[in-house]
Amino acid sequence: MRRKLAAGNWKMNGTAADLAEVEGICKAHKGAGVDILICPPATLLSRLTDAAGDVIATGGQDCHAKDSGAHTGDIAAGMLADAGATYVILGHSERREDHEETDQDVREKAKAALAAGLKVVICVGESLEEREAANTLDIISGQLAGSIPDAVTGETLVVAYEPIWAIGTGKIPTLDQIGEVHDFIRARLEERFGAGVGRSTRILYGGSVKPGNAAEIFAVSNVDGALVGGASLKAADFSPIISALEDA
Repeated sequence: MRRKLAAGNWKMNGTAADLAEVEGICKAHKGAGVDILICPPATLLSRLTDAAGDVIATGGQDCHAKDSGAHTGDIAAGMLADAGATYVILGHSERREDHEETDQDVREKAKAALAAGLKVVICVGESLEEREAANTLDIISGQLAGSIPDAVTGETLVVAYEPIWAIGTGKIPTLDQIGEVHDFIRARLEERFGAGVGRSTRILYGGSVKPGNAAEIFAVSNVDGALVGGASLKAADFSPIISALEDA
């Protein structure tokens, strides 16, 4: 059985004062029946890891493909691990768009992360134009093939489907659309890596997940959890999502 995962991506939000939210989540979900992950800004990673204890795993929001070197402003995967991270998000649409990251860039970063002992959350998703042109599955197929390295296992790989047009907009695909993409991703993973890896890899949905819609999303086929943006910043919002996942 795949253990479900509630992952929070704080993006460029959060200061030391926000660690109180983490403490609230820890108190509410000690002994949770699902995995909980928070990926804060790098400035908070070490302190958040300390605050999270053994209740919440922590991760980075990106890493460099190189182990070290003259890359001002970048962070190596080994540095994230040294700060306490066990995961890293790679290929988020905001990185792909804002920093022009390609599938090959994501793949190289994933290789570096795996070598550093991190689990990778690789994001895929289509734009509104691609959705309207009925190209969604072709886009997802290409991103999966190009972004995921060969050396993954069901333990080290998480795939997050985040339709770009649903991130932070309040819009979400229909439940049938989410199910279609998640079933497609599962089939592609099984086809490429075999049943063992394909069936054990967790597939998350991301894009305007909130307490009010979490339960119905988690009931969809092959949805093993969520990658949550804004709603992960406050315990009052993230905690009900975690609870909904436990009940799914």
